[in-house]
Amino acid sequence: MLEISGLTWALTIAFVLALLAVDLVLAAVRPHRVGFREATAWSVFYIAVAIAFGVWFTVTYGGVPGTEYFAGYVVEKSLSVDNLFVFVIVMTTFAVPEEHQHKVLTFGIVLALVMRAIFIALGATLLSLFSFMFLLFGLLLIYTAVQLFRHRDEDPDIEDNAMVRAARRLLPVTPDYVGGRLTTRLEGRRMVTPLFIVLIAIGSVDLLFALDSIPAVFGVTDEPYIVFTANAFALLGLRALFFLVKGLLDRLVYLSAGLALILAFIGVKLILHWAHVDIDPRVPEIPTSLSLGVIVVVLTVVTVASLAKTRRDPTAHAHPGSLRATGSRHPEGEPQT
Repeated sequence: MLEISGLTWALTIAFVLALLAVDLVLAAVRPHRVGFREATAWSVFYIAVAIAFGVWFTVTYGGVPGTEYFAGYVVEKSLSVDNLFVFVIVMTTFAVPEEHQHKVLTFGIVLALVMRAIFIALGATLLSLFSFMFLLFGLLLIYTAVQLFRHRDEDPDIEDNAMVRAARRLLPVTPDYVGGRLTTRLEGRRMVTPLFIVLIAIGSVDLLFALDSIPAVFGVTDEPYIVFTANAFALLGLRALFFLVKGLLDRLVYLSAGLALILAFIGVKLILHWAHVDIDPRVPEIPTSLSLGVIVVVLTVVTVASLAKTRRDPTAHAHPGSLRATGSRHPEGEPQT
């Protein structure tokens, strides 16, 4: 295990919180439509920050931990792109005005960081106490990969989300967004706005993605500090990335299949690690450098193939995929409505 001092943890968390504070201030104080130039600048900034941290981490702690960080960052960044797909569906389903999308995304990122921090602490504790958790995590990732591949041409049904249904049934909801407020008083009655329902939908999505992404990154490294930083820096760039690639997302038609392959690969890696430790040390393990290479190659092939496909067939549209049948499957080439 890496010896990460309490001061290093404290400074890292403070730095992440400072970057989050900037997002919160921009979202709350100056709600506006984020243009391409602004989104590009912020995206470049967050990627540069993640790379700079990785370089510092590699120089300070060595090449192996540095490789694990970059592999974890690439895994979480690729999974976060699929997360963006669902954010787009949520925004579209609830017709969120553009000036409020910044606020919704920032809330989603904050909640995702909180949930993933909890799951990181829980996962690290379980892995340190019970080595068979590597087997369970591996089986979970393989199951998720199979389900995602089976339903790769479907969209998750946000309206069918249990938390959203319960909120709609139990809470009075205003017909409009009321200037981006969460609650308001209408005719003497306290009511929630549609933005409140949107945040519930985003929160439930964050929970599902945390359940998948944490085992995935633990498949690359079992160092809690690396898991946390890889997640944090991948998620911090989500807001800007959303506005930058919102139009491009529709063209990544093979992304769900590629992510399913990556999750299955990491699942196998976890199972081999468990077998190596608990059954027989002669069982081979997959090195992190090979994992990083496989992940980068899969993402590159998926992106190039997707862009080539949509260039040949402009009617082809991408879908984030679903872990269960939703009845929203679209025939290939038929645009979603």
